[in-house]
Amino acid sequence: MIAVGVIATFAALDTLESIAAPAVLALVTGIVLSPLSNFGERRGLSPLSSALIGLMGTLVVLAVLALIFQPVITQMVEQAPKVWTDMQDAIEFVQGLVRGLEETRGEVEKAVAAEPNATSAGQDAPADDSFDLPSISDALLLAPAILSQVLIFAGVLFFFLLTRQELYEWIANILPGRDAKSAISLREAERLVSRYFITVALINGVLGITTAAMLQLYGMPGALSLGLVAFLLNFLLYLGPAIFFCALLFAGIGVYDGAMVVVPAFTFLALNATEGQFVTPALVGRHMQLNPLLVFLALVFGIWLWGPLGGIVAIPIALWILVLAGALPREPQAEPDMIQGPRAP
Repeated sequence: MIAVGVIATFAALDTLESIAAPAVLALVTGIVLSPLSNFGERRGLSPLSSALIGLMGTLVVLAVLALIFQPVITQMVEQAPKVWTDMQDAIEFVQGLVRGLEETRGEVEKAVAAEPNATSAGQDAPADDSFDLPSISDALLLAPAILSQVLIFAGVLFFFLLTRQELYEWIANILPGRDAKSAISLREAERLVSRYFITVALINGVLGITTAAMLQLYGMPGALSLGLVAFLLNFLLYLGPAIFFCALLFAGIGVYDGAMVVVPAFTFLALNATEGQFVTPALVGRHMQLNPLLVFLALVFGIWLWGPLGGIVAIPIALWILVLAGALPREPQAEPDMIQGPRAP
């Protein structure tokens, strides 16, 4: 029955992606913003004011990110024809090498009767060199769906920040045991997830700044915007850096010629490897380290379920569940006001 229930839950989450994905993202965002809400309430702000400040700040950040991303998308669209032409030249070069190998094999195997047109089979098929870009009508059709998801995200985030203390107490009452330890575990999970996400965000911020400086040194147009893209994509473990590596190859083909085409991408690869192997393990800490296999499986499952958004929320949710299940060691000390939950005077 448990297995059937889990399968039914995942099937429902997949079916209700347009509702569940922004709602879960809002819950994760609310957990990350919880230290700010606690700080505001300790300074005398009401829960309503703290929730409004958190919501407005999040929406402003999202709007700024959208404005910064716009030049990057425009630049990639403008460079697409040149990149497509360069890729066709590379493909034709490889095809020429293959044809040369076929001719050499034909000369070596003279004793074998071959069809006259065998080596040229498949070469006369016309190639489809065109690709379609989204039109304005496509964007207009997607606008209502995007707006509804933004409203769901904003509503869930606001009401979670407003009532999260009451929500934790209600969850603690329905959990097995029904004691104060359940509420403490919920707040401890919130604190650990928030600290993990903030630490990773700072690390990714340094990586984004370093990447932007590197691209600026190489003369890459839109270096600052690309650094921001590196910062955001690095939240998608494994997959995000791979996507940005391919994007830098794409941009390098559009901007440079010769060996310089691959220099920015491989420089970022070296920076990302340094961050992943040395910086993150040293700053995140042993008590918040997850098994790499568990991280990879959670990431794959999140992306399969909800795409890139699922990949972003997969690791915080996995960490939150492991803390509640007692699979991660608890911190030896905890501040009383954080455990009991701050209350406005």
